[in-house]
Amino acid sequence: MSTLLRHQLEKITPLSNEEFEYILSHFTERKFRKHQFLVQNGQPVKFDYFILNGCIKSYHTDNEGKIHIIQFGMQDWWITDYQAYYNQMTATMDIDCIEDTEVLCLSYENREKLCSEMHKIEHFFRKKTNTRNVALQQRILSLISNNAKERYNNLLEQYPQLFQKVPKHLIASYLGVTRETLSRLNATSK
Repeated sequence: MSTLLRHQLEKITPLSNEEFEYILSHFTERKFRKHQFLVQNGQPVKFDYFILNGCIKSYHTDNEGKIHIIQFGMQDWWITDYQAYYNQMTATMDIDCIEDTEVLCLSYENREKLCSEMHKIEHFFRKKTNTRNVALQQRILSLISNNAKERYNNLLEQYPQLFQKVPKHLIASYLGVTRETLSRLNATSK
């Protein structure tokens, strides 16, 4: 499964076998069961997670107990509570598994070490952060500018595989609609 990480890294920067093996030595592999937490609100965040297989959700629970899905993560994606990870503070959200999941874990210390030692890795993470920032901006603009139907169609077009892996109530939460509204949107899209 480490070939998945290598493939992602090499989309941005070429690596020798020695360079990749050195990079990989800074990761640890872990398996999580469905519903198991990678990150819990109020707990320290030690890792950024590269998903080898499975499906994950990150979310915030408001004062009324309502869950707001921030992000989903699937194979070949990265996920963590970035505020807590970068600032080495406790989590402000929860991240758990929608299905059994396997990840590569990169500690903040190892990330900083790799970035200081290897320009290629610093370049890779800068590019990935830029991509994440653009996606976050697009998500915010979609939430404030698009109606539910447009948000649904955009999600379906960008990530059709989510609809196979993620329960409908979680997709509804991500889109900011009720499950009933999601059912109506699904019916009108066919």
